[in-house]
Amino acid sequence: MYDLKIRSARIVDGSGRPARVGDIGIVGDRIVAVGEAPDAARRVLDGEGLLATPGFVDIHTHYDGQVTWDADLMPSSIHGVTTAVMGNCGVGFAPVRSADRQKLIDLMEGVEDIPGAVLSEGIRWRWETTEEYMDALAAEARAIDVAVQVPHDALRVWTMGERALRGEAASAEDIARMRADLRRALQAGAVGFSTGRSDNHRNKFGGATPAAEASAAELAGIAGAFLGLNHGVLMAVSDYDMEAGPQEFDREFDVVQAMAAGAPGHKASLSVSQRDLEPDQWRRIVARAEAANAQGLDIRLQVAQRGIGVLLGYEATFQPFMGYPSYKKIAHLPIGERVAILRQPEFRAQMLTEKNDKVAGDGSSIPPLADRMLAMLDRLAFKMFRLGTVPNYEPTLADSLGARARLRGVSALEEIYDALLEDDGRALLYFPIYNYQGFNLDVVGELLHHPLALPGLSDGGAHAGTICDASFSTFLLMHWTRDRPKGRLSIERAVQMLAADTSDYMGFADRGRLLPGLRADLNLIDIDGLALEAPKLVGDLPAGGKRLLQRARGYKATVVAGQVMLQDDELTGVRAGGLLRLGAG
Repeated sequence: MYDLKIRSARIVDGSGRPARVGDIGIVGDRIVAVGEAPDAARRVLDGEGLLATPGFVDIHTHYDGQVTWDADLMPSSIHGVTTAVMGNCGVGFAPVRSADRQKLIDLMEGVEDIPGAVLSEGIRWRWETTEEYMDALAAEARAIDVAVQVPHDALRVWTMGERALRGEAASAEDIARMRADLRRALQAGAVGFSTGRSDNHRNKFGGATPAAEASAAELAGIAGAFLGLNHGVLMAVSDYDMEAGPQEFDREFDVVQAMAAGAPGHKASLSVSQRDLEPDQWRRIVARAEAANAQGLDIRLQVAQRGIGVLLGYEATFQPFMGYPSYKKIAHLPIGERVAILRQPEFRAQMLTEKNDKVAGDGSSIPPLADRMLAMLDRLAFKMFRLGTVPNYEPTLADSLGARARLRGVSALEEIYDALLEDDGRALLYFPIYNYQGFNLDVVGELLHHPLALPGLSDGGAHAGTICDASFSTFLLMHWTRDRPKGRLSIERAVQMLAADTSDYMGFADRGRLLPGLRADLNLIDIDGLALEAPKLVGDLPAGGKRLLQRARGYKATVVAGQVMLQDDELTGVRAGGLLRLGAG
């Protein structure tokens, strides 16, 4: 007898093979039958008219702090994700000495826009080493599985202390200690190592991250921890010195390639996006990755599934008027009172004569990147769009606030002002910074079709008030297999990317496909009814913190380890997930 049976579903098994109608039988936490499952079952889910897919593996999340206080791990858990890999971009919370906890919080707040107060109140510190961190995580059940990568910044601070925060070069002894600590973590079950080299990644005070300028010798030396192990991946996010020209680009790529070369036989992944300042740089990244693979390295490309940008709104972290003197006088008021004042004609007229300064209403400094953008609103209005109650992530130039302003005969600033007041001041503006140079997702489509592409960069758990991209998995299924007029992926290929490709990259041999003997992580999806709701700001974080949360419709069930974790788009409270370790024991 089966414990759970999926009946008459359209099975998309993750292999890329054509879908077929059949049953799935589950005993305990394992799939035991696919296609024909004739035995009776204690529980049956009707899959007629639904897709049955493997659970999705998200290789790029930032739940490193949230995982210690939140067993549900939304939003990933409501978008078909059954395994989330943490510790990306070089930031995280292990290893750490008690004296350095605040330093890592300040770093995470600056890099990933997770409020420091939320982390300070929420994180339940029960570790110093990465091995102790994993033990603490393993002691708690949660809705989905999580896996730990060792972040370079935390490892560097652990080893070098204040010298790391000052960006000093690592000595040979420092590198040897980092390599030894990483190896112990890998042997205890960590699944990889990540480093961050983006100029946009700063701590909360605007300073560079500890590992931002780490040398090729340091990265290659640390990567030596993987030698002789049969598991573990390396991940890097970089701007590739995009403003410095081709020579500096190649020099930067050489650094991250040296890291990959330092761990032969192990996979690496690099971030790739189209950027406005260098709109064709992504082609050079792809070409260098192809060349590296031709030389025997195994380098994959983490690709976002839509434009990468920020959501602007009066309740979000950023909005165009946050540094205006008049706005700062009312920034502390509840949203309803603020909106009432913002709608007063005389207040509106005064605000539209003002300029941003570098300090927001709460007294915090406006980040340099945001400050530069706010100074160019007239031009950037042509890259800003109303997100709407039914989010449109591929709007046209004609949909932009700049174009709408011209049609109305008003300034771009007036159009932005009025748009932000819609929905009683809760409206959100979509501002795609990367992957949207041509006012379409053609570049994203080209990247998604590349054989080295991995769906990534969702940043689940991060950017609480600015970005809401943990819905990437849902968007890939909706937009790229169903809704987009051109450049589509087959449903079989999309599911393969979200489940099998990501599992294979990470070395998760027990999941990613619907096959007998593998772990029973799967989704039942109404593909015709699959839809994204507009993100909403919810106040469910510790210390009263708020975050953008985007829900989906169409997930009829998500099963983790053979148990129904989600049904009809709502979590059931079942917590069959835990910590996924590789190579331990």
